[in-house]
Amino acid sequence: MPVVRVAWGGPAPVLESPPIRVTKSRSATLFLDVTTQQETRPTAAAKPVRWAADAVAMMREGARLRLDYSAQSLWRVDRMIEGLRGEGTPYAAVETTLRGLGAYAGEVIVRQADAEWWATGGDHWIRTPDGRMWDPIDEARRCFAGDGSLRLLCRDATRP
Repeated sequence: MPVVRVAWGGPAPVLESPPIRVTKSRSATLFLDVTTQQETRPTAAAKPVRWAADAVAMMREGARLRLDYSAQSLWRVDRMIEGLRGEGTPYAAVETTLRGLGAYAGEVIVRQADAEWWATGGDHWIRTPDGRMWDPIDEARRCFAGDGSLRLLCRDATRP
């Protein structure tokens, strides 16, 4: 049975597995001594990390905009969302894009503030080390409505 060691505030958990017996056929048995060390993230991070990566790829390929997971890149994201709003783009047409850009902002906060993703119901939140909770995906929606800023959310979330 795998053993997971978790060190809060340190590196990601390490997954260690005992030796595994693999049977190739009835006559031949192969023994492998496998210790798997891989960095893992909480399950709550799976979807938003994927949405953020999709948004980065979409912006790079479609808009020729490079996003590098820095706080400064959120200026470009805010301007991109303002441009979509200014063009009169219907919300339904950009709903998935906004979710991805919000997840991207969340990943920026996770990396800058050593925060983590939390999930409740179908919602995804960021929890900073001081216990505060942030909703970057909803902030992207508010930004599209003209009443929010991913850059300012990141600034506030990464302040001590």
